[in-house]
Amino acid sequence: MSSIANKNRPLAAADASEREYLDLLVRSDYERCHPNDTWEDLKRRSRFSKEDKGLLRDWIALAAQRATAKGSNKPDIGFNRAA
Repeated sequence: MSSIANKNRPLAAADASEREYLDLLVRSDYERCHPNDTWEDLKRRSRFSKEDKGLLRDWIALAAQRATAKGSNKPDIGFNRAA
């Protein structure tokens, strides 16, 4: 099981490859929900804005839940589904 799924490990401690994986799990959904914004712009703004930091944290938490679901063969309940 991936270390991403370890609930006792803070998300900030994720290494670069884990962070990239988490980004991939939610990037397209974020950009679909915020059509005038990009995931990279949110990440950049989060360094300076408390509101954007909280928004990024929430999306990364969703990504961690998706990673956990994928690792445990539970259904992925995210937005990224084929219609």
